[in-house]
Amino acid sequence: MKLRRLSTREPGFDALLAALTHYEAAQDEAVEATVRAIVADVRRRGDLAVLEYTLRFDRIEARSLAELEVPRHALDAARAALPAAQAAALEEAAARIRRFHERQRAHSWDYADDDGTTLGQRVTPLERVGLYVPGGKAAYPSSVLMNAIPAKVAGVGELVMVSPAPGGERNALVLAAAALAGVDRVIAIGGAQAVAALAYGTEGVPRVVKIVGPGNAYVAAAKRQVFGEVGIDMIAGPSEILVICDGGTDPRWIAMDLFAQAEHDEAAQAILLSPDGAFLDAVQAAIAQLLPHMPRHAVIEASLAGRGALIQTGSLEEACEIANRVAPEHLELSVEDPQALLPAIRNAGAIFLGRWSSEAVGDYCAGPNHVLPTSGTARFSSPLGVYDFQKRSSVIAVSRTGAARLGALAATLAAGEGLPAHARSAQMRAE
Repeated sequence: MKLRRLSTREPGFDALLAALTHYEAAQDEAVEATVRAIVADVRRRGDLAVLEYTLRFDRIEARSLAELEVPRHALDAARAALPAAQAAALEEAAARIRRFHERQRAHSWDYADDDGTTLGQRVTPLERVGLYVPGGKAAYPSSVLMNAIPAKVAGVGELVMVSPAPGGERNALVLAAAALAGVDRVIAIGGAQAVAALAYGTEGVPRVVKIVGPGNAYVAAAKRQVFGEVGIDMIAGPSEILVICDGGTDPRWIAMDLFAQAEHDEAAQAILLSPDGAFLDAVQAAIAQLLPHMPRHAVIEASLAGRGALIQTGSLEEACEIANRVAPEHLELSVEDPQALLPAIRNAGAIFLGRWSSEAVGDYCAGPNHVLPTSGTARFSSPLGVYDFQKRSSVIAVSRTGAARLGALAATLAAGEGLPAHARSAQMRAE
């Protein structure tokens, strides 16, 4: 296949780039309506509704949710039964993810004014969090690690994982990852009904304060609808990669980096920026050579044809400015001196420096989180981390001396806002 080829020098490039990178997650009204009915039903009938939907969608008949809870010994058995190489890889990835996230943990702090007034911030973990993990044939143990480990590092009191098991098929690797990451409870339910059960609580599913984890359109719609009742991590769009290359990297490596994102789904986006036109030609040739041999070549081809591009820029600096406009989920600086370009990057979910840093390593085992902002939201959002499982409370202890000075100050400002009760409340202690 031949990728779309653009140049920053061609007329109308800005409009072409905007059209290429624009993604609007059209909310399917039929999906929204179905989910709205499921959420309301679970909220009204609790476990009974969850059990009925589990039978309808996952073909599992159970008399109670207790029958669908995966016991601790089953999690431990799944971990113990892993092939040695798989177990070692999962354990090393978990250790690296934990080591990175331990550096993110925020701590409480305070300081004292001269008059003895003490001010500070108290940092506490969330009490109970729900983790959604796709189940059945869709096995995402890496998502279990990336969501559960920062929650446990933050000190979350209880982590409840829900994961569907269509036809009773439980994924051993997902269960092993849950055991390794320290998940407290695993319940084999999924879909919008599982999200609703976590958000509102049922007889068999405890109510949580936040829901994280990926899912299909029905799960995403449910998370949107329960937001406000609980917190959510994000509503993720299609996966994205933007590569900036100076022409010195093996073009086959770059082609495969583009494939690695394009194989997620047909809506994924893979873009290469380079000032070297001959290198873009070489990458195009590598794509043509390698694509027919990829098991998911049909998905990759559809993704690249729909939203992929090779873009020739005037310089690496111009490429960085385009990257900031796109604000990609993943950004590779595949250049000789990536540190020289790094200060120019303002908007990206994760930045991979140098020729040896493949985005795929970041997906699994580098250490930083792979739950990243998509669809340009890296302009104002950050990767999932320990901070998403902690909350902050302001602490204010006004001294007797401080009450007089601050009371007068507050009263002046309150009077200016036309709030006399505020002003009097502040003044009374000063008197």
